[in-house]
Amino acid sequence: MLPRLPQRKRVRNVLIVLAVLLAGAVATAALNSGSRHGHLDPRSADPSGSRAVAELLKERGVSTRVVTTARDAAAAAGPGTTLLVTDPDLLGAAQRSALRSAAALSGGRTVLLAPSGPSLPLLAPGVRSQGSAHPDVLAPQCTLPAAISAGRATTGSGERYTALPGATACYPSGGHPTLLVVPAGRTGGETVLLGSETPLLNDSLAKEGNASLALQLLGSRPELVWYMPSPADSDPGDGPDGGEKSLFDLIPDGWSWALLQLFVAGALAALWRARRLGPLVTERLPVVIRASEATEGRARLYRKAGARDRAATVLRTATRERLAALVGVPPTRAHDPASLVPAVSARLTGKAASGDVTALLFGTTPSDDAALVALADHLDALEREVRTS
Repeated sequence: MLPRLPQRKRVRNVLIVLAVLLAGAVATAALNSGSRHGHLDPRSADPSGSRAVAELLKERGVSTRVVTTARDAAAAAGPGTTLLVTDPDLLGAAQRSALRSAAALSGGRTVLLAPSGPSLPLLAPGVRSQGSAHPDVLAPQCTLPAAISAGRATTGSGERYTALPGATACYPSGGHPTLLVVPAGRTGGETVLLGSETPLLNDSLAKEGNASLALQLLGSRPELVWYMPSPADSDPGDGPDGGEKSLFDLIPDGWSWALLQLFVAGALAALWRARRLGPLVTERLPVVIRASEATEGRARLYRKAGARDRAATVLRTATRERLAALVGVPPTRAHDPASLVPAVSARLTGKAASGDVTALLFGTTPSDDAALVALADHLDALEREVRTS
């Protein structure tokens, strides 16, 4: 047989492997999340980030400030401020109302990225969504100076809207605009609905006229407030899917990948360390120990420990099993005096038949070593007589 590792050593090896895998998963998640601030984040250089727009605006004297709560966004709104809301549909009813009031009174510009049915009634009253646009590069087809200067842009693959009276509708797809500028009235402010976030992303900013369009929409005021709604700003049931988010929806992307990698690594480790079912593999032993030597060694251990009770039990048990086979007693009843003793006594003749077979096979522990040796001799004599009877 192949040698088996001690139980404690096997457990220690498994714990070491799991610790290494866990450390690797944590390091991977930390590396992924350390330089990745999120989707549409002006601090992120990832393809889905918007750091390029923020850097270009900074070169033109426009400062960018990131906020994550509706209270901070409403407080920052003003005539010299452009307020960008990256995910209007995530907001709860109270947050939408606060932003709408601040935008109406501030006199600044409010840019909403891809708002749809849940957020339009409060943030852009009268505007309705017309579904998704075709993922095409669209022409301005309007009189808005920013759109005319930018030319064609990738505003497709997003939302389309109805054109309100007095509003400027640009980049139409299927007859409905993907860019809508709604004036606020006497305050002088305006609300811009940009149906697609693509023109603001790092990996698409250099395509077509995206950079020009993004800079003109976000750089018309000296300060840009970049509002990235946090989960705390959403009300249960007010999300875009009309229900509460699950625990897995709230896990950041970096940690989701780390947990997946940890699960796969744990499964591979379990397969590696699992017990393999199959035939036993024999191995030639380096040393052959004779049966007599093993018996003598065990006897010496019994003698050293003074275990006469254990030695007598082993002797009597082995004798009872052999006698049961000789006299026809089932193995399951070999240690039952009521079954074994009568059968053995019936095979004995002469003086041996009058001996106390019960005391010999089921008696007490010998008092000393001499009595133990005598017991062994009597058991041998009993077995010989049964065999020859």
